[in-house]
Amino acid sequence: MNNMTPTANPAQDADAEYQLSGFLPYQLSIASNAVSSLIAERYRKRFGLKVMEWRVMAVLGDAGPSGGPRTQRDLTEATLMDKVAVNRACKVLEERGLIARAQNEKDGRSHLLELTAEGQAIHKEVMPLAKATERELFDGFNREEEAALRAMLERMRTRAAALGQHGS
Repeated sequence: MNNMTPTANPAQDADAEYQLSGFLPYQLSIASNAVSSLIAERYRKRFGLKVMEWRVMAVLGDAGPSGGPRTQRDLTEATLMDKVAVNRACKVLEERGLIARAQNEKDGRSHLLELTAEGQAIHKEVMPLAKATERELFDGFNREEEAALRAMLERMRTRAAALGQHGS
């Protein structure tokens, strides 16, 4: 005897297996988009930044003076965003005077990017807003649940990266 509870309609169970709403990558994408959209809406109104632009600024801001400037390749790897999206975000941020571009002396083909003083000021204002929104999102979660979710997401990201490296 199996431990599975029979359902009223086995055909529905078979159909459910093929529904997008139960597919993990879809669920992760939808959750990520919902969280990103919430945070982005809060700082779009005030700073005029789109999600991709803010992600680039966040990585550059996290690098800080000790991390030094980064290449677009570094930003693509750090954000896991498409290189075209990173390039577009960098162009917008540079046009707005929020990031500066300098020739990479180590590699004449690439440029080094870093936040300008204005970019650093915006980063310092937006991060507390983003962190406050994160705290709101975790309202209703206890500390153990929050820690477990963060740990599971990291394990999932690490596993996906490992599978991607092995071509599995």
